[in-house]
Formats: sequence, structure tokens, C-alpha cells
Amino acid sequence: MSDKQKALEGSRKRIDEIDEQILDLLSERAEVVNAVIKTKVENQLPVFVPKREEEKSASFKKMAQEKGIDPEWAEDFLRMIMTSSRDKQSQDKFPIATAEPKHILYIGGEGGMGKLYKKITEQTGHKAYSIDKSNWYELEEIAPKLDMVIVTVPIKITEQVIERLKGRLSEKTILADFTSNKSSPIEKMLECHEGPVVGLHPMHGPDVQNLSKQLMVVCPGRNTEEADWFVEQCELWGMRVIKADQNKHDHVMHMVQGLRHFVALLHGSFMEEYDLRPSDMLEYSSPIYRAEMMMTGRIFAQSAELYADIVFANEERRDLLLKFFDHHQKLAELVKQNDREGFIREFEGVTDFFGKFATQALNESGYLINRLADRFA
Repeated sequence: MSDKQKALEGSRKRIDEIDEQILDLLSERAEVVNAVIKTKVENQLPVFVPKREEEKSASFKKMAQEKGIDPEWAEDFLRMIMTSSRDKQSQDKFPIATAEPKHILYIGGEGGMGKLYKKITEQTGHKAYSIDKSNWYELEEIAPKLDMVIVTVPIKITEQVIERLKGRLSEKTILADFTSNKSSPIEKMLECHEGPVVGLHPMHGPDVQNLSKQLMVVCPGRNTEEADWFVEQCELWGMRVIKADQNKHDHVMHMVQGLRHFVALLHGSFMEEYDLRPSDMLEYSSPIYRAEMMMTGRIFAQSAELYADIVFANEERRDLLLKFFDHHQKLAELVKQNDREGFIREFEGVTDFFGKFATQALNESGYLINRLADRFA
């Protein structure tokens, strides 16, 4: 070891000691969190309390600034700790929204989403059941005691499954679905079931660590208020809940899901056609393009049938894609004509359309870029 390296030895040793103290404090904090979790369960309090987290973050940033620490970094550090706390709670018991446990059946309960919600339902203290193709015969036995049935199967067979439920459920049983389309499934549920009907869309995949901060969209069907306890349960799980008109929901989903996933296919297919391998492209990529590549690549790590069901979900979605292709041709003319000024006009028109969101996107994406570069560069 050189003399210059020896000069750092004392400081490095002290840093190691401080790091160990930080871990000791985090361990102590985790023990206190366990006590909080127990209290939340006993008093039916939600996992995620937005106001508490925002107040805590603001206070922590202020203290950090007073101590000469970057407040933005301090907030990131705190939020990682709080996320870890929520993950811990998700491995334990959840607070229950009802005085007595409810009986909930997940049709498609062995699939990703069904398995996730069945597990969390059981952790909460409700009674959860699962039916798939292999045990459909069990429905007759358990149907009389069911408070809620949630259909969570691929989009292409959702309405067929709902049809099979016709006349087999109690009028008191709530019938719901988890599909990303709402209008057609709700219409089919209203046709096949005389009891309460509600459309649900969990806006996440089955690979989430917990439901905290995830979004659940609730669309009315019939006597939707009968499902208020389930909405409250979602909130106790830490979810954000919004109520939406089914037609507005589907109109937005055409863009959020259908078009977005097709554009990912277009991007990936073009890369394959021209042998533009991801590994080669990443070597020359800026952090923002790396982020775009990650979002595209994650789609191709999943089921082709799942995304086909989403893209080809209904005629309205397919019509939107055809309009997208027509618009694509319009912009392609700018390239064919070498119309630089036309490109600028189009670009500035979209800038005006995006308004202040463009600035918000610049700031938020900058945050993501910096964190991505720091973690994976």
C-alpha cells in the first residue's frame, strides 16, 4: 500500500463504521415498523397513507437541508426505506375491511393476477377460492356462500367464462372482472347475472412486490355500492382507487395499452429486420434511450398471446390503429419530401398541444435518467 493510500486508511475505516451504524439504525427502524404493522392490522388502518408520507418526506428534506445534505437525495433515500417497509407489511397480514371475512372466488385463480390477489386476500383474513379449467365442477358446491366472484382470465375468453356463470350464482353475490376492457364484459355480466355487478381494472401486472400505490379502476355496473367493502379493502391494501365511466375508460385504454403495445412491436420488429441487436445498441445509447429500450424489451419478455389480446381486443381499438397508420403515412411524407420545415411545424404543434406537461415530463424523465445511469451504467 502506497503512502497516499495509507493516508486514507483512517477515514475509510471510519466510513465503514458509520455505514454499519446506518444499518443498525435501519434494523432498529424495521423493528418499530413491525409494531406499526401490528397496530394497523388491529385497528384496520391502510398500508399506505399518502398524507403521512408527504408530510414525512417534506420534514425529512427540510432536516437534510439544515444538515447540509442534498434534500432531493434525502427524499429518495427515505422513500426507498418506506417502500421497503411496505414490502415487509405485504409479507404479513393485512387489515380487513369487514367485520366478518368475505368469501371471494377468483376464476382464473392460478393465473398471474388471480394468484396474486388470492394470496393477498388470504393474508387479509378473507376466504379465497380458485377455479380454473380443471376444477370448474367445484363451483356448484361453493356458489351459495360466495360474497364475490372475480373473473380474471385472458380477455379473449372473459365473456365466454361469464356466460358459463349464468344462473349459477346467488343474486346477493357480486360479479366482477379484472380485464383491461370494461364495456363489453360489464354488458355481458349484466346480461348473465341478476345481482350486483362491477367492473374492476387493476392497473398493474402480477409481478408487483405489493399493491401499495397501485391503481384500481372501478366502473359501475348494477348496485355497485354493494362492492364498497371491496373498494375499501383495496384502499386498506394501500391501493389508489378511482371510479370511472366504462366508455371513457376504454377510450383511454385504446391509447394507453393498444397503441403503445403495437408501437413496441413496430420498434422491436424493425430492429429484427435490420439486425439491430439490443446489446449492440445499448453500447452506444444515452441513458434515455436505454430507458426506452428497457420499456420495449420488457414487453417481449412476456406472453405474445397476452399482448395480442390487448391489441386486438375490439373493433374500436383496431380502428384506432388503422388511423394511426394513416397518420404515420402523413408524417412519412415529410421524410420523403425532405420537408425539414414541415417537421418543425409538426413538432412545435405537438409541443403546444402537450403544454406544461412537456416540462413536467422533462423533469420527471431527467430524474429517471439520472437514477438509471447511476444504477446500471
